[in-house]
Amino acid sequence: MATTWISGAERLGDGSIGGSMDKPTAPARVVWHTTESGDGDAAFKSVANYLIEIGAEPHILYDPTTDRIGQFGPLNKSARALKNDGSTRTNRVGKACIQIEVLARASKPFTGYWKPGPNFKKLLDGIRSYGIPDVFPMGALAKTYAAATKRDRDTWLTEGGHYGHCHVPGNDHWDPGAISPSALFKAAPTKPADGGSKPPAKPRPSAPAFPGAQYFRAGAKNRYVTMLGKQLVKRGYGHFYRQGPGPQWTAVDRAAVRAFQLAHKELKGDADGYPGPLTWKMLFN
Repeated sequence: MATTWISGAERLGDGSIGGSMDKPTAPARVVWHTTESGDGDAAFKSVANYLIEIGAEPHILYDPTTDRIGQFGPLNKSARALKNDGSTRTNRVGKACIQIEVLARASKPFTGYWKPGPNFKKLLDGIRSYGIPDVFPMGALAKTYAAATKRDRDTWLTEGGHYGHCHVPGNDHWDPGAISPSALFKAAPTKPADGGSKPPAKPRPSAPAFPGAQYFRAGAKNRYVTMLGKQLVKRGYGHFYRQGPGPQWTAVDRAAVRAFQLAHKELKGDADGYPGPLTWKMLFN
């Protein structure tokens, strides 16, 4: 069962910071922020009060030097720490979009000096209860304010995992800085039933929701065609493309889809080259 409140976390505010998710069929994810402040108990209190005052509460406030943790609202509801990306309410993307503010500065990555303890382990356990894998889908984090980082909308909308604030479309911050992903995950290893320890298994990502057959017809030009083509390339059908797939739907896409359908007995009876819900699901799983 997915965790809604971290055991032992201090309750901050009234517990009501957001609402239901707009895209609950998309995979769950985490976004790491830094408060651009000092740490310690005085900073913890003042930052918590400030975030409440300006209506920009995350789910979690964490002190990397004391392992102190506080929670503003339930993890299965939205928070308020991100700007929207046009009409997309970024705080509400995914089964969960867990926002974590760390008492630190992006210019001094907290994984270089932190002291994670039991509360951090509880936090990672809560994150993993949503099936969130120990990966950063957008790749490298920003090392400086001016550094360019990946903010790909398709990745953000379709892939679960960990993100920096620097990765989120529609946002311009560079926090949490160049923290170490491996240090994050090693600080809270998962344990098998025999009591040993091993790296956490990567959950199979959920297939993005099928957008509808109308996106894959003559004259169609959209990001779903690109998503489909990229996935076909990943699944070994890249030889159909002389240049990168999408966003224009072409006979090449249809031929690649048909080849994929013919290779799967569940799809052979309807191998017309046009993706339907089952073709889409099998292609992404």
